[in-house]
Amino acid sequence: MLTCNGGDPLSSSSWVKSPNPVFQRSNANGVYGPGHNGFFKSPDGTEDWMVYHANSSASGGCDMNRSTRAQKFKRNADGTPNFGTPVALGVPLTAWSGE
Repeated sequence: MLTCNGGDPLSSSSWVKSPNPVFQRSNANGVYGPGHNGFFKSPDGTEDWMVYHANSSASGGCDMNRSTRAQKFKRNADGTPNFGTPVALGVPLTAWSGE
């Protein structure tokens, strides 16, 4: 995750990179290579959601075996996103609020 330090957003020196990944694979849930996240609000605007792709195999690559996934995320006390752990395929998710 990159965070702007308040300087010129067009200057690379204005950005600080998080020391650790903020969303990463979950061996326990069989989710590998999650990436290319997009973000949206629930229909009533009360929840933050993300959409991303991932593989269900550790040997999976960037091919037709990736699947599109979505899940809700929370925010930390300082307002930064807390994406949690990628959810396994087949796990029912609660529908977004306002649907």
